Amino acid sequence: MEKKQNANLMGALIISLIIIVIELVLYFTNQMENKGLGMITYLVFIVGICMICVQYSKEKNGNVTFGNLFAQGFKTSALVALIMIVWSVLMFKVLFPDLPDQLMQAQRTKMLEKGLTDEQMAQGMTFAKKFFMTFVIGGVILMYAILGAIASLLGAAIAKKNPKASNPFGE
Repeated sequence: MEKKQNANLMGALIISLIIIVIELVLYFTNQMENKGLGMITYLVFIVGICMICVQYSKEKNGNVTFGNLFAQGFKTSALVALIMIVWSVLMFKVLFPDLPDQLMQAQRTKMLEKGLTDEQMAQGMTFAKKFFMTFVIGGVILMYAILGAIASLLGAAIAKKNPKASNPFGE
């Protein structure tokens, strides 16, 4: 049991660190609003979870079930989500406190392009500013839960499974 939990934690740390490095590169190259490049983090997450499932199957010599593999992948994705929540809070509150304002300004520009009135924009910006961290944390939880389930399903489907039938009569 101990080894499996350490494997989950190590896998989660590695995946999270790669995602954090990518996010830092996007921040320092002023590409935070580039949704295409931002999708790279989700791709890294999905591939990482699939690799965790495959590695777990190899460690057990294929003597695993689909459910075992899914559980392994989803536990790892839950740990990644927790790490990314901590990272998001640190990023927006400590490391880059100006980032929320930059993102709000980008939203304001999009609102202008849609032709919203000044009053509508002011209401929207006030609401968004008030609940910004709630939206960030909720978004991280929701995104990593959905992607974690998908990635765990993919990983469990890809990994080699050859569970030995447990025979209670010892035959």
